[in-house]
Amino acid sequence: MDQRAIEIRTHDSIDGIDPADWDACACPEGSLRPDDPFTTHRFLAALENSGSVGPGTGWQPLYLTAHDEAGLIGVAPMYAKSHSQGEYVFDHSWAHAYERAGGRYYPKLQIAVPFTPATGRRFLVKPGAETEATAALVQGGVQVAADSEISSLNVTFCTEAEAIAGKAMGLIHRTHSQYHWFNDDFTDFDAFLETLSSRKRKAIRKDRRTAQEFGGEIVALTGDDLKPEHWDAFWVFYQDTGMRKWGSPYLTRAFFDDVQATMRDDVLLVFAMRGGHPVAGALNFIGRDVLYGRYWGCTEHHPSLHFELCYYQAIDYAIAHGLGRVEAGAQGDHKLARGYRPVTTHSLHWIGDPGFRRAVAEFCEQEARAVDEDIEILTSMGPFKRG
Repeated sequence: MDQRAIEIRTHDSIDGIDPADWDACACPEGSLRPDDPFTTHRFLAALENSGSVGPGTGWQPLYLTAHDEAGLIGVAPMYAKSHSQGEYVFDHSWAHAYERAGGRYYPKLQIAVPFTPATGRRFLVKPGAETEATAALVQGGVQVAADSEISSLNVTFCTEAEAIAGKAMGLIHRTHSQYHWFNDDFTDFDAFLETLSSRKRKAIRKDRRTAQEFGGEIVALTGDDLKPEHWDAFWVFYQDTGMRKWGSPYLTRAFFDDVQATMRDDVLLVFAMRGGHPVAGALNFIGRDVLYGRYWGCTEHHPSLHFELCYYQAIDYAIAHGLGRVEAGAQGDHKLARGYRPVTTHSLHWIGDPGFRRAVAEFCEQEARAVDEDIEILTSMGPFKRG
């Protein structure tokens, strides 16, 4: 394929891109469950159609598409950002430094899934067009930023392969860390516990016993078992957590209605029920080999219930359904003691100003060494049996 024949376009709404064409790039698995539910047309459309992104949110859609003579061969979820909220890769210090030096950091361009710190492909290309379409999307995003005199293009929670390819194309590679749980073909939760030291094994069993004593039952719901009233309850939980963590929730109530309508088969909602009513809940999205933990909230506080609903129930589900990994979201060193391992995550950055670009590149090199050291230390401190 001649790369010069690829045309790059931008779109201010995903409604202007045919869902089948988008998903042919984002999830070429076809009729199978998608590897990544977050880059499907239905998830991104739910964000946009619910008003969670768009005017007034600081996330203005500017989706990238790549076309050759046969049609659409690549897409990327790109947004113009007027702030750095909802990204989970922190560049506030970059913004402050650039603006103190007289520059204008915002708006910036972001290729990402809004509010979703989950690793996945960001340059979504059809099979067979990987090299050419990926290069065209990278170059297209940079060109849009340069032509618009925008300070930067940022690609967050991309895959390691994309990070390597992007770095080879001149982008700055930045690393971070998260905690993931890995399924070593466990037959049940007890088989997983046998991989832990005796002390950690006892601590987790105590966690689970304590959580089960909250005075009700724990239920896991997905697909047609999910009803609109479940989202009414979860919305209360989500609002409470959002107000405390971010000042205001990122997602609107309408987003959860869209998820119920178009994505309930992609969702696992775990509730703690007491007296027939939910008192706490954890929302997960289901990929083909990964369970993605996203949000938690409660109206009653009970010891260890957060650990049970967010971490242990996720492990139970992954084992029962043969999933290879649980991603529990950003941050949270307490996940280490629950059998989640520190792993490297990746982002890519293009900075327009040459002097600022050099400073950011140097910072990212130093930060990467610190991230590697932290992961090595945390891994050695993990709960697993030695040897």
